[in-house]
Amino acid sequence: MTSNINYVFHPNLDNAKVLYLYKAMLKPRLIEEKMLILLRQGKISKWFAGIGQEAIAVGVTAALQKDEYILPMHRNLGVFTTREIPLNRLFSQWQGKMNGFTKGRDRSFHFGTQEYHIVGMISHLGPQLGIADGIALANKLKNNNKVCAVFTGEGGTSEGDFHEALNVASVWKLPVLFCVENNGYGLSTPTSEQFNCTNIADKGIGYGMESHIIDGNNILEVYTKVDELVKSIRENPRPILLEFKTFRMRGHEEASGTKYVPENLMKEWAEKDPLENFERFLKEHGILTDEISYQYKEEITTEINEHLQLAFDEEKIIPNLETELNDVYKPFENQEIKPSAIKKNIRFVDAISESLELSMQKFDDLVIMGQDVAEYGGVFKITDGFVEKFGKERVRNTPICESAIVAAGYGLSINGMKALVEMQFADFVSSGFNPIVNLLAKSHYRWNEKADVVIRMPCGAGVGAGPFHSQTNEAWFTKTPGLKVVYPAFPQDAKGLLASAIEDPNPVLFFEHKGLYRSVYQEVSEGYYTTAIGKATLLKEGKNITIISYGAAVHWVLEVLENLKEISADVIDLRTLQPLDVETIFSSAKKTGKILIVQEDTLFGGIASDISALITENCFEFLDAPVKRVASLETPIPFQSDLEQQYLGKSNVKKAILDLYNY
Repeated sequence: MTSNINYVFHPNLDNAKVLYLYKAMLKPRLIEEKMLILLRQGKISKWFAGIGQEAIAVGVTAALQKDEYILPMHRNLGVFTTREIPLNRLFSQWQGKMNGFTKGRDRSFHFGTQEYHIVGMISHLGPQLGIADGIALANKLKNNNKVCAVFTGEGGTSEGDFHEALNVASVWKLPVLFCVENNGYGLSTPTSEQFNCTNIADKGIGYGMESHIIDGNNILEVYTKVDELVKSIRENPRPILLEFKTFRMRGHEEASGTKYVPENLMKEWAEKDPLENFERFLKEHGILTDEISYQYKEEITTEINEHLQLAFDEEKIIPNLETELNDVYKPFENQEIKPSAIKKNIRFVDAISESLELSMQKFDDLVIMGQDVAEYGGVFKITDGFVEKFGKERVRNTPICESAIVAAGYGLSINGMKALVEMQFADFVSSGFNPIVNLLAKSHYRWNEKADVVIRMPCGAGVGAGPFHSQTNEAWFTKTPGLKVVYPAFPQDAKGLLASAIEDPNPVLFFEHKGLYRSVYQEVSEGYYTTAIGKATLLKEGKNITIISYGAAVHWVLEVLENLKEISADVIDLRTLQPLDVETIFSSAKKTGKILIVQEDTLFGGIASDISALITENCFEFLDAPVKRVASLETPIPFQSDLEQQYLGKSNVKKAILDLYNY
């Protein structure tokens, strides 16, 4: 029986290489067949079969250098085996054991490993394309002639992240290979219901990007074409879109089956099986014998069984509460650099700009990304003049694509650099929400990888900017484990806290109230210094009541207290909302017994609610009155000045203080 695939020998391929490719495909096939048996026996919980698609994962991985990053999907077992990850570690990963890569916290192929230069997927699919942009950007800035390859399926190309990532890669000429496995169905949805162009590769035209269609079942075509392209990319950095035509022969995962696929289509693609056809082809040409084939299968089967036994013998994970909590953030001891005694009177906006400039000088691997941040200097002029000082490579204007840029920041971090992303307005972070809460926040907990990304968030009302430029949306993030949230009220703190945020290898949301930018002045220390994240400050010390606040609302409180001389109050400026300085809060609450929490955000679901609950739970016997909160109206933010002033909680602060004082 002859092969159903048109194989063509490349002159640079010798028999040893061809046999290597055959064996490299055979290995994931035999593993998958074993996993399907174990699935039926209930020894693994789920399986996403890549049977029939092995040529793509193996061919692409074989064409890359071992220190070039690759971002696979859950059907790309051949990536992991071709990178020669010990099978017992893979089996441990799939069984949720400690010798895997996620300490039992994430399943199947949702993991990465720096040792093997693999970055695993998340279920949202699209964001990993932006990660590849960041990894490729770091390669380009390092001038190391490395390529990055990232996988997605034809279904993933329907996501906005696909568009954003390809657009960024094209505009920035990034050395990244976008590998789309068009296997016919996104779960049960056929390609005809995913897109309306003939080929996914045709989309490259819209991005000004080179693209190619490759027979994804032809291992020789996959390997030789990808090998040719990556060599070219290393010499001439640019993105390339590849569409691999293939077919998924089993269900999206085993439980879903394939009843929705026409029988004749299954039969047609079964005849194009990449492994069986290649085996026949090699035997026809006298390269592979039955003896060699048998030897390979015996060797791999023995390896599978031995490594499976190692995984089965491994003890189950014993839950440890301390370990779980400690792994949310990457451990980091901030080496405090004390502020200079030499000070100058500057605005809040100047303090942010100075801190950022000094950090750019200190860390030559720090990259700033955001809309209009380069020559224009940002809409608030914080990076004005930075291009002249640091160059356009490190101060980068971005297309309007928050999701891809946040993901690219994560990619920079993975590849050993630091990223600072400026949201033009904090409101726009909703367009980049997914990579913040699902990539950055979960990174260290999932696979012990830092997310060295700071996201600057110009926020807040009081400037007549209306519903889409005025939100103070810190509560969207304070409840997400793995994120740090900083929100200073004064220039001295802002300068030191931003420096600390950039030093910290964990993801930090850095809120800057734009109403304070040019209205608040302070004597600020010159030069570089840091201020500890997670520490509140006591602005005023008193005995009657405790007032807790942060951001612009701190200034509301201080302004009101100026006219209430009879009230002796502890005033706490939180400065950091996550992690929260509960020690300072509880100490003051126990001292005064009366607590008011003031925030600019709307009341329900804001951080004041959690602080109130914490105080009630931990200091109840010390309280002399109910914990009270002041916040803004439960409406979107209007732009007309009278409506905006009515919206803000500022006008309610005085009454709340007096009511609590007189309780």
